[in-house]
Amino acid sequence: MLLVFLFLEAELHHSITKTHQDMNQEHKAGFVNIVGNPNVGKSTLMNDLVGERISIITSKAQTTRHRIMGIVNTPEYQIVFSDTPGVLKPKYKLQESMLEFSEGALTDADILLYVTDVIEDPTKNSDFIAKVAKEKTPVLLVINKIDLLKGQQELDTVIDRWKELLPNAEVFPTSAKEHFNVSNLMNRIVELLPVSAPYFGKDALTDKPARFFVTEIIREKILLNYEKEVPYSTEVIVEKFDEKDGAIHIMAVIYVERDSQKGIMIGKGGTMLKRVGTAARKDIETFFGKRVYLELFVKVEPNWRNRENKLRSFGYIE
Repeated sequence: MLLVFLFLEAELHHSITKTHQDMNQEHKAGFVNIVGNPNVGKSTLMNDLVGERISIITSKAQTTRHRIMGIVNTPEYQIVFSDTPGVLKPKYKLQESMLEFSEGALTDADILLYVTDVIEDPTKNSDFIAKVAKEKTPVLLVINKIDLLKGQQELDTVIDRWKELLPNAEVFPTSAKEHFNVSNLMNRIVELLPVSAPYFGKDALTDKPARFFVTEIIREKILLNYEKEVPYSTEVIVEKFDEKDGAIHIMAVIYVERDSQKGIMIGKGGTMLKRVGTAARKDIETFFGKRVYLELFVKVEPNWRNRENKLRSFGYIE
C-alpha cells in the first residue's frame, strides 16, 4: 500500500487546489521534455500524464530509442510532452544518436522534467545532471517509485541528496505506476506553461505516424520475449500498412545483426516469431480499434547499429 508522505504538504511551493477557471482568458501551450537515466520510469510517467499508451514500457533499460511526443489538449491549454531515451555513455553510433535526442531536449523545452527514482545513484551520469542544473527553464525533479520506500525518513534522505545536485528544481515525489502525486505534478506543469497558441491541431495525440506505433509495439514484444543482446540488436521497419474498411494489413521486417540472432528470433519451427506476432497483433488491434492481419519477416543487416547510412534510413539521423 502506498505511503502518504507528509513531505508533500511541506515542500510543494504552490497550491494544489488551484482551479483552471482563471486561466481561460489566454490560451497556454508549451513543450515539456522528460529526461533522465534508463529504467527510472520516464515512459510510464509520460503515458500517465498523457492518458494514453504512447511509449512502450518494459523492465529493461534503453527501451525508448526516439523522442516520442504525446500531446494533451484542453480548451485552455496544449501540453506537448516529449519522452526521450535514457541518458547513457554511448558504446556505438545508435546510442550516440539516442544521447543526442536526450541532450537536444535540454535546449527546446519550456519545462524540463528530470526523472529519477529512489534506487539509482544520484551521481550517475553527473555530466548530464550538471547541464540540467544550469538550465534557465523551470526544472521539475520527479523522484519516482516512492512506493518502494519504507517511510518519510528514507524519502527525506533521497530528497536531500538530489537537492545538492539540483538546488533550483522543484521536487515531486511520485509513483507513476500507482498514479501517486501525478495529478499535482500535472497541475504545476499547467501553471508553468507560457501563454501561446497551440503548436499542433487540438485533436492531435502525437506527432508520430501510425507506422511508428506499429514498430514500437512489435519492438516491445521483442524486448519482452528475448534475452541478452538479441532485443537490442533488432530494428523493426513497416514495409506495408494497408488500411481498408474495418481492417489493416501490415507487413513488417525485423532486422538483426547476425545469422545466429535470426535463428533465435524465429525460434524452432517459427514458434518464437509467432509468439511475438500474436502478442503484437492483439495490441495493434487495440491501438487502432480495427482487425489487423500482421506478417513478420526477419532479415540480417550486419552491424547496423554502427552504420551511419542504416541509422539514417531507420530514422535515427536526419
